[in-house]
Amino acid sequence: MYSADMNVADVMTPRSEVVTVELPGTRDDVLTYLQERAFSSVPVINDDGDGEEFRGLVSREDLIANPDEDQLALLMSEVPTTKQGASIEELARLMVEEGARRVPVVGGKLEGIVTVTDVVRAIAEGEAAGDAEVGDLATRTVTTVWRETPLPVAERTIAYAGIPYAVVLDDDGRMDGIITEVDVIDVARVVAGEAETGDSVSSDDEDWKWENVKAVGSTTMPTRDVEIPAGPVSEFMTGDVVTVTASRTAKEAAQLMIEHDVEQIPLMTGGHLGGVVTDVDLLEALYE
Repeated sequence: MYSADMNVADVMTPRSEVVTVELPGTRDDVLTYLQERAFSSVPVINDDGDGEEFRGLVSREDLIANPDEDQLALLMSEVPTTKQGASIEELARLMVEEGARRVPVVGGKLEGIVTVTDVVRAIAEGEAAGDAEVGDLATRTVTTVWRETPLPVAERTIAYAGIPYAVVLDDDGRMDGIITEVDVIDVARVVAGEAETGDSVSSDDEDWKWENVKAVGSTTMPTRDVEIPAGPVSEFMTGDVVTVTASRTAKEAAQLMIEHDVEQIPLMTGGHLGGVVTDVDLLEALYE
């Protein structure tokens, strides 16, 4: 039985373990953490002598979108925040409504960071409500592509749908696998600035940007600057897909997500695809 008293403080990464950068600063202050430690974003603080103040986050996307900007104050983004005493249900609602997968915990100063995965892990471990059946939670509208669809077309399908995956169908319309934006990014290569001879003359900055797009994944992948193999989706998809049935619980789905390091699991009903259960679907169940 889960604890109804569970709150943000119980699942967050505490301030002592959170790496930050300080104003005034430059993009170079962030690069080491994003490149060498594979962080997705870094909190920005300001300390004027009277104490530390949280100012925002600088993410890989921020640096990629603003390659000519150097000052942290102009690179950072304002983001929703939460408090240690907020309930898991309140946090889940905030993440879903704001589309925020990583939320700083602020109480006058930065006190920690909490992520969607932290909440899913709490559900998996029985620390947050997980009794709901996934048949009631699944997203029923599913983006699909045919297994013989050229990968560049599949990438555009995913991008236009605004989600990071598509279910792959075989010739009979049955699920054959799943293709994610990470799968696409893994096999694409940067071609910005290539000479007519085909030799790459991309700058170090272009190479860095692409490597970090590859590291974080992005539904706004700069397709103008990259080359995606033209082979069929079947060559790049994951064929051995973890699935759930409608009677499985949110806790069981969360356990599968944590175990297999995935953010979505197809829902099978009577041997047919009935929808997809995403990590955000599990969060929605906490407050509805």
